[in-house]
Amino acid sequence: MRSMKQWSHLKGENSWTMFKVLSEFVEGFETMNNLGPCISIFGSARVKEGHPHYELARRIAARLTEEGFGIITGGGPGIMEAANRGAFESNGISVGLNINLPFEQFHNRYIDNDKNLHHRFFFVRKVMFVKYSQAFIAMPGGFGTMDELFEVLTLTQTKKINKTPIILVGTDFWSPLKEWINQTLSENYGYINKQDLDLMPIVDDAEQVVGIINKFYSGEGSAALQPTFEL
Repeated sequence: MRSMKQWSHLKGENSWTMFKVLSEFVEGFETMNNLGPCISIFGSARVKEGHPHYELARRIAARLTEEGFGIITGGGPGIMEAANRGAFESNGISVGLNINLPFEQFHNRYIDNDKNLHHRFFFVRKVMFVKYSQAFIAMPGGFGTMDELFEVLTLTQTKKINKTPIILVGTDFWSPLKEWINQTLSENYGYINKQDLDLMPIVDDAEQVVGIINKFYSGEGSAALQPTFEL
């Protein structure tokens, strides 16, 4: 059992946590508000330069930069580094939303110095991803990638954010998961609607990614390239 003294300490700690959360939101909003249209790229932190997934993420980011988009990643190594690198090498906007972790996470060197954010709280970081992205690209990855992908899918399905392209890159990697979602969640149990599967097309190259995003925003004008939601 916790003593009353311990509970009193926790109550005070919770009050200070609120201010820490608010400070992260303020720093994030002030940094991100004037970026212009950006695209988030998710993926594994564990792949190295030269790996097919690394090089593909790099190409995708470079092409999107050529189309006028900034690139947002989680700021770490692997796919995140590759995407920031593709933007950096193409003289585009390169944003890193780092998270403090006891292992693995450190910011990569391809992030713009004034757009390198460090987060303590995952949920604040997710708000930054979602609020300031005009599309989401999921490269192969682990639990973190799945968490970010399903967060965006849930917010889109429930209409908490505006519909935006959510693109899965890598047929071999993503097809088994999408088939399980179709068979188990949709057909066997009816836990999602069949049309929810249309939220996440699977592609294999940079030009397909660019094509989907450009088609989505074609003719909609600059009003379509606003923050995904307003708080």
